[in-house]
Amino acid sequence: MNILVYSGPEVISASLAQSLTSLRTLLLPNYTVQAVTSQSLANHPWGAACALLVFPSCLSAPSSPKVTEAVNNFVNAGGAYLGLSSGAKFAGRVTMPDGQLRFDDKRTATSIYPTFRSNSEATTATLRSRADGNTEWRVNQDGSSSFIDIPDSPHVSVLARYSNGGVAGISYLSPGGLKLAIWSPSLEYTLAETPLSPDELRESEQLRLALLRDTLRSLGLHLPEDRPPNCPLPQFLVAPPSRSDIVPHILSALQLEVPSDGTAPAILSDANDTFHFHSYSNGVTALQQARVTSLETSQLMKEEEWQPKHVVVCSTEQRPTSEHTPLFDVDRYFGSLHSARKQEGLDERERDSWGMGEALLYGEVVSSTQTMLDKNPRLLHGLPTPILSLAAIQLSGRGRGGNTWLSPRGSLPISLLLRIPFSQVPPAKLVFVQYLFSLAVTEAVRDEKVLGPKYGESVRIKWPNDLYVVDAEGRKKVGGILVNTSFGTGGVEAVIGSGLNVTNALPTTSIAQLLPSSSHRKLSMEDTAAVILAKFEAMWKTFVAHGGSFEPFLDLYLERWLHSDQSVTVTSVSPSQVVRICGITLDHGLLRTIPERSGTGEIGGMRAGGGMAYIDLQPDGNSFDLMAGLIKTKTYG
Repeated sequence: MNILVYSGPEVISASLAQSLTSLRTLLLPNYTVQAVTSQSLANHPWGAACALLVFPSCLSAPSSPKVTEAVNNFVNAGGAYLGLSSGAKFAGRVTMPDGQLRFDDKRTATSIYPTFRSNSEATTATLRSRADGNTEWRVNQDGSSSFIDIPDSPHVSVLARYSNGGVAGISYLSPGGLKLAIWSPSLEYTLAETPLSPDELRESEQLRLALLRDTLRSLGLHLPEDRPPNCPLPQFLVAPPSRSDIVPHILSALQLEVPSDGTAPAILSDANDTFHFHSYSNGVTALQQARVTSLETSQLMKEEEWQPKHVVVCSTEQRPTSEHTPLFDVDRYFGSLHSARKQEGLDERERDSWGMGEALLYGEVVSSTQTMLDKNPRLLHGLPTPILSLAAIQLSGRGRGGNTWLSPRGSLPISLLLRIPFSQVPPAKLVFVQYLFSLAVTEAVRDEKVLGPKYGESVRIKWPNDLYVVDAEGRKKVGGILVNTSFGTGGVEAVIGSGLNVTNALPTTSIAQLLPSSSHRKLSMEDTAAVILAKFEAMWKTFVAHGGSFEPFLDLYLERWLHSDQSVTVTSVSPSQVVRICGITLDHGLLRTIPERSGTGEIGGMRAGGGMAYIDLQPDGNSFDLMAGLIKTKTYG
């Protein structure tokens, strides 16, 4: 679920930045916290995936009527709202001009009108504890705002008062109705720039975060019990114990010499990141130091503070133990991979060649497995393939269309780098790579080492690149596929990114939640990753053998997806066209549909001159709901 922070033209940029930082500190990894533009609020169906809408400090109410309407609809339908550096006016249900924010509690005939800064003066204010009335602490005040005509209602709670007795924050929680909180002071800001002593600053910061934490819980959010990681940890470059040649081959390809005597690391400077490759002993020390730094820092570190990225070079004798990788047993993974490859009939590789997943970069906490490969061209072009980047937790995972993919503990984010000659897979067939990997994941979860066929049957493909579970409660997303390509002479480098929620706790949905409480089956990240990679490699061999044709997989793909015979409306044509989904095209991987009715000489999906008329659709690259954003590309028979 998403926490959306409004970033329209009325928003104070400093307040937006501080809001994002504070909310991420409190809510990661349970929720994705991201800015949302006025255009997105006005034009996209964002509400279904939004757990909380936040308005930081604004100079005025939204200027766009469509934004106002979208926000009003969301809150009045029960969506949670948090206003910072703002106030509110309460009134009875009276007729007011359209075009302003107005939240209505129909049960009590109460309307709430959020108000924004009445002046631009930034100062500090003193709050008084609601619990004992004596404890006081300083907070920032980004302009002034107030609460007018607060009703005497059981649904209204005063969250805190100023030292002069004025109301500083309120919540309005109506069962089955409104769910909102508004703070007049600027709780999103730290007090780092104020002349407080270190002890005063520490105490005020603890109280500020406690107020925000309690407010978020009152709005129904599930906050993580443990403090989430706030910076990346070193990764391990490692291979199966039987393959002592793989790691030296990778270092040689990157033209790196890593000293074994504990001296300075080998450095690879790239476009997005700088990598320090350490000997095993030095790398383990760097890991221990990074864990201490993470514990000593209360807030999420800025991305520029994540440099350099550290890599621990392993060998057959020096390998990570459970002390170094408590969330992922590297040698168990390689054992599972060996078994899964054998089950799929995959041959052992010769020297200078290896199977998918046998060359591994593992990090407990990383920025993004996808970004580290895709955005660093020297690393991307220099690495021998295939190579797998796998993490336990991502701090800035990437999804399709620029979305953030939430990757807390229990998720399985992986990125697989392949180098594909056009002689094996023509450029026009690369679109099928994402389909093939999503199919491999659905087959993997049906394997006995994961969910098994009975419970794995609930995992389905949502075209073009998402994975959903389908159960009695409906359809919920548990994963997605993202493929980035870099074209060169005669071939392409493809980074296949996959995120799958395996054992995540609520509020996110995971495949483990498909198992009944009485089940003795325990899912593991190691087995799940190994089976996915073996399934995909077996499919890949067939895909390449058929010159990049998806035809050998089409029947199985259509068995595993959500859309067979589904009726949808194409809104990109005028008038809108109702069509029925019948498959995907084997030339360009488009969604093939048949018109249910026609006003241009076609009758029941047939051309006037005879023959079937199809409408083929492609995604807009940023899908918010099951079938939103499809656009017409061509009509032909």
